[in-house]
Amino acid sequence: MSSPLLTRLLCALGALLGVVVAPAVAHAQEPGAEFAPTMVVLDASGSMTGTDPAGGTKMDAARSAVHAFLDAAPDAAPVGLAAYGTSTGNSDAERAQGCQDVSVVSPVGPLDRDRIGAAVDGLTPRGYTPIGRALQVAAQELPQEGPRSIVLVSDGVDTCAPPPPCEVVRTLAGQGVDLVVHAVGFGVDGEARAELSCIAQATGGTYTDAPDASALQRVLPRVTGSALRNYQPAGSPITGAPAVAEAPVAAPGQHLDTIGQREQRHYAVDVPEGATAYFSATVSFPRVPGVDILDDFNSLQLRTYGEAGEDCHEFESEQASDSSAGQALTVATTWTGATEPDTGSESGDRCRGAGPYTFALTWDRVSAGVPERLPVELLVAVEPAATDPGPAAVLPAPEFAEPQGPPQPVVGGGSFNVAAALDGSGTYTDTVQRGEFVFYRVALDWGQGLAYRVRLGETPGRGLANLSPVSTTVYAPSREEIDNDFTSYNGSEQVLPANDPALTTAPVRYLNRTADDLDVRTQSMAGTYYIAVHVGPTREDPDAAAPVPIRLDVTVAGDPEPGPRYDPSAPPPAADAPVAPEAQAAPTSTVVSPAGWVAAGAAAVVVLGLVVAVVVRRRRDA
Repeated sequence: MSSPLLTRLLCALGALLGVVVAPAVAHAQEPGAEFAPTMVVLDASGSMTGTDPAGGTKMDAARSAVHAFLDAAPDAAPVGLAAYGTSTGNSDAERAQGCQDVSVVSPVGPLDRDRIGAAVDGLTPRGYTPIGRALQVAAQELPQEGPRSIVLVSDGVDTCAPPPPCEVVRTLAGQGVDLVVHAVGFGVDGEARAELSCIAQATGGTYTDAPDASALQRVLPRVTGSALRNYQPAGSPITGAPAVAEAPVAAPGQHLDTIGQREQRHYAVDVPEGATAYFSATVSFPRVPGVDILDDFNSLQLRTYGEAGEDCHEFESEQASDSSAGQALTVATTWTGATEPDTGSESGDRCRGAGPYTFALTWDRVSAGVPERLPVELLVAVEPAATDPGPAAVLPAPEFAEPQGPPQPVVGGGSFNVAAALDGSGTYTDTVQRGEFVFYRVALDWGQGLAYRVRLGETPGRGLANLSPVSTTVYAPSREEIDNDFTSYNGSEQVLPANDPALTTAPVRYLNRTADDLDVRTQSMAGTYYIAVHVGPTREDPDAAAPVPIRLDVTVAGDPEPGPRYDPSAPPPAADAPVAPEAQAAPTSTVVSPAGWVAAGAAAVVVLGLVVAVVVRRRRDA
């Protein structure tokens, strides 16, 4: 928890902290499932025959940028390519045909560099600019469920509207096509920039300017790489109610809803006698350029109510600044009211004992430029009462051990649903683009603890133009933060944590939840713990700085020991609860059995002397 003094000091430095969190799921990934299927949509209209400021035509620059992306993309990335404007001219007589002129150059599938490269080299720019139609075709080519993205490159406005492409995107969203569109404006004017920004913002994506060929060659690999590893909400559809009495029952598992600005949504959870309930909500805020730091705050609040709507005086609040950088924010609560004796309704206390409890989520503070509604990911878990909690003593923190053996390459996931598995102790390597949050998962059994450090390798360039905030955070299955560290990175090798051998968890024991040391209470469930790494964008020319090679040195220490015994008379936990189709890009199943807890981590970033990021957490038992 941040002290008021610390909060004031950090805010005085002008900055921000972001937290990204995601669902509790058991992972059974297919090859390449850590990537979101992505369609690149390329402008090949007549205007692309124009001269690029750096020399050659705009189409030449686009071809070079696509080749740069192909060279940088991971082998397993599911990528397709579409182009518009190649089959007709742009005369008035050809308008009707030209406004349908969208070609699928390469369908979405495992990356085929030769095929896509040859296809883009053969494109001849000629016709109209049917951006809206191109987005429809690209969406049809993508899977109809699970995380998926479109990267649109255009040098102008849609010349076939109406309907405006922004309306096309909103219509797709209204039909349940859950995708993110990232737009790149290639040498565009103000009108085109506004249109492309609208398209991106309407889907929670990003807009990036590329004024010339060299900028486009830097931008396209970075934007497409981010699309492949973009945070995506997932879960079974649910619609929260405006009042306690109307709240839908949210079964244990993962759910997906939407929430409006300053709106309150209610969800009921049935909690058996002696059980503990966990409820969390995550909203991912889109990147919005040009937001003033004083208008860049979002907050989520969570309140708990009893069976008849009584206020149980459990209040959680999370606030993130720098939301316009694409932050995701989670608010979570652990409800133990059902573990306390029921005093009876005559006392007026409906916040003890078994019963339905309602969790009220509010998007309270709203930053400038965000959409009116955003997806919200909900995680519900119910843990039965323990008849034998196991050993009481808190074990000492694990000691970090220098890993042995060669490094193992991994590809971190862009969301918690597809976080990359780290198979126990060892060294793991990855490359992180500037501005990415990347997630990894580590399984801990009862009695085991985690120690790790992150090495950021050397990259070209120094000074402010290469300076990024970097951080790492480890989270418990309850989605509460265990520890984090941060620094600034300017291309020289850095290690996180900077002043300790490693970030550590306590070895997992059930009774850690009642330990005198408050810092270990969150480490009371065996299952999946998450490591998040964030490399922030630079403040000056964010697309010029090189991606950062990282190395994770991981120690999983301790011998597995028996866990707690749970009440056999309690309702069995819902193992393998189904996850909605939206979550199936990486096949998953929600597991709430006590021995198989899986949850998610978060990423936070603070830059010393440049930008300091702050998430304000507040809990009040009124």
